[in-house]
Amino acid sequence: MTSVIGLVFGAGLFCIWWSFWPRPERARTRRRTAMTAAMQDDLAQAGIAGLTLGRLTGLAIGIAVLVFLLTMAATAVPAIAVVFAFIAGYAPIVLVRSRARRRRRQLRDVWPDVVDHISSAVRAGLALPESLAQLAFRGPEELRPMFAEFAYDYRATGRFHECLNALKDRLGDPVADRLIESLRIAREVGGTDLGKLLRTLSTFLRDDARTRAELEARQSWTVNAARLALGAPWIVLAMLATRGDSLEAYRRPAGIAVLVIGAMVSFVAYRVMRRIGRLPEEVRVMR
Repeated sequence: MTSVIGLVFGAGLFCIWWSFWPRPERARTRRRTAMTAAMQDDLAQAGIAGLTLGRLTGLAIGIAVLVFLLTMAATAVPAIAVVFAFIAGYAPIVLVRSRARRRRRQLRDVWPDVVDHISSAVRAGLALPESLAQLAFRGPEELRPMFAEFAYDYRATGRFHECLNALKDRLGDPVADRLIESLRIAREVGGTDLGKLLRTLSTFLRDDARTRAELEARQSWTVNAARLALGAPWIVLAMLATRGDSLEAYRRPAGIAVLVIGAMVSFVAYRVMRRIGRLPEEVRVMR
């Protein structure tokens, strides 16, 4: 009995000591969470109605399986089927990210107009909820549906802060985060500096959009050439797959090794190209 009490007492002391050394969050978990959040932002910025992360994953898996079966039926070479299935499965993610980048470039030019509209409405004496709601019919065409949903939510609930959070999730844009948080602070604490803040933000956004447009125009031909160089070997492989006598080499271990190494080199080269040619993107720090 004494040994049991001593064991329990020792275990309690060990738990107390262990509580002073909290385990840090695993880097892999943080990285997975960051990747999921980035993909959800891309889905929101892509503007595809009804497409969620789960549906996108299911679509990618379905396309990959379909391409694998079709390629196996056409070539009967598992290595080629796996490679093209991976490329086809990754294609929906690439399309969503490409559409999100394209819409970000478009919205980069209209955000200063949004800020100007809100600044004009504030100077005209409108309250902040009405200033945002009027963008549903007076703001830029690309953003009117989001602000129309905000106006509907605010009329239904009257809860300004919750409606702002929903608007942030629908927009998924760092510029929108800064603007919405500025309006939230102005609503909570008041003050006379909101007009000056909005004018400063509008000027900064215009300068940033002008600079980014010049840089993207200069680097666009380099990025397109790199993408063409990356896709050319796989286009040639697809053309060779139409001839049955040229597929025998890829049924052997050496041919499979060539495909695996080529796929790995292509993936690494694509990621390096994206990293070198990528302009700094704003991070959502005010989610």
